[in-house]
Amino acid sequence: MSPTTQTLLVDGHVVELRPGDTILNAANRADVSIPTLCHDPRLKPVGACRTCLIEVEGARRLLPACATPATEGMKVNTESERVDRHRKTLLALYLTDHDGTQEHGQGGAPNQLASMAREVGAPTDWGQLPSKRRGSIKDDNPYILFDPDQCIACARCTRYCDEVESVTAITLAGRGSETTISTADGISLLDSTCEMCGGCIDTCPTGAMTERKAAEVQAPPESDLTKVRSTCNFCGVGCQLDLNVDPAANDGRGLVVKVTSPPVGTTSNDGNLCVKGRFAYEFINHEDRLTTPLIRDADGVLQPASWEAALAATSQGLAGVMERHGKNALAFISSSRCTVEENYLVQKLARQGYGTNNVHQCSAT
Repeated sequence: MSPTTQTLLVDGHVVELRPGDTILNAANRADVSIPTLCHDPRLKPVGACRTCLIEVEGARRLLPACATPATEGMKVNTESERVDRHRKTLLALYLTDHDGTQEHGQGGAPNQLASMAREVGAPTDWGQLPSKRRGSIKDDNPYILFDPDQCIACARCTRYCDEVESVTAITLAGRGSETTISTADGISLLDSTCEMCGGCIDTCPTGAMTERKAAEVQAPPESDLTKVRSTCNFCGVGCQLDLNVDPAANDGRGLVVKVTSPPVGTTSNDGNLCVKGRFAYEFINHEDRLTTPLIRDADGVLQPASWEAALAATSQGLAGVMERHGKNALAFISSSRCTVEENYLVQKLARQGYGTNNVHQCSAT
């Protein structure tokens, strides 16, 4: 550490300052956990939920770690009797119009508010008020479901739609305790500018925004699912995603019940996915999907065959076309649903195996 390096103390840990640091950024680098509900690293900090309030030496009041710039010599205390009392009181107030016993949203997404309240020991006997938040008019879009009773109006979904997607399809509507998530004039998402990317689902901390298909099939909680990291196969960008597999479904063979984003900052797509990447996974177990090679018989009817027989028939057919009409009579078409390695082998087969450059792949368009 050079003599000109600026530092601050977070719970006694010396942390080197970086340009644009907030207290939350510095604390994260020191492995000091500060609870947040409205914060997402992809979004501008707003300090709306107040769960990240901490003590700073010399400050008269608690300050939001997510929105307070970190400065040289600052002494931060994230754990104290005052901070603990604030967290318990705040979360108890949240629970008065929120079902804290509901550990997951309808689609199985974890409810961070319920988990956080349990971890800090927030009181649960402050009474219960009926939520005044309401959803939009009946929305028949096939992908996104909104449960107003689970919403805490943290605005992460609306901010994501505005700041990351630049779509502004959803907004905060109403006032006071009736503030809810809606579209302009309460229209369906299908009639709005929504691109159905599902980013609102990904950023929601309580499961109020959830995947409709996962809710309809009553998907198990995400903690009971097996996450399998994969690469989206719908285009050539290579976004990473997590297949959420229910290992007990499909007679024990497992079933992908939804797709979620990897944690923000861990992959090239930074937790973002498009409508196809997040929602178009049913082809995996579709009844029309081919699982066995087929070869036409003498009558032209497709019949099941072994892989050896199918590969031999393919090789003979390609060789026959090349012998009769030349190598440029052949054309090879691959798919973006294949891996990069498989697509590479297809073009290698075309160019080196058969000497033709007539090879194409759908993500190249």
